[in-house]
Amino acid sequence: MGKSSSTSNDAQALFQSLRSAYAATPPNLKIIDLYVIFAVSTALIQVVYMAIVGSFPFNSFLSGVLSCVGTAVLAVCLRIQVNKENKEFKDLPPERAFADFVLCNLVLHLVIMNFLG
Repeated sequence: MGKSSSTSNDAQALFQSLRSAYAATPPNLKIIDLYVIFAVSTALIQVVYMAIVGSFPFNSFLSGVLSCVGTAVLAVCLRIQVNKENKEFKDLPPERAFADFVLCNLVLHLVIMNFLG
């Protein structure tokens, strides 16, 4: 019984540590995090829908999921580039990182639209 309570205490301490560390995260990074969560959850909803209903227009399903996953990956790249604590991109202005994000999203969605047929 002592082992399970210590595991529970460790989990609570870890959760409190993560929550206090995330509270110090700047608001612009939290917004990007919400966008990534939205994109991934949209992809998961599409996968669940395909599992329930079927995948008759498979190109449409694949395009939707790849669009969501690709957008999430690009948003994570944007988050890495605009994070002030990341010293690797300290010379890159946030406006340039956002312009790269928008341009890459345009290219991604042009490819996805082309894949739809």
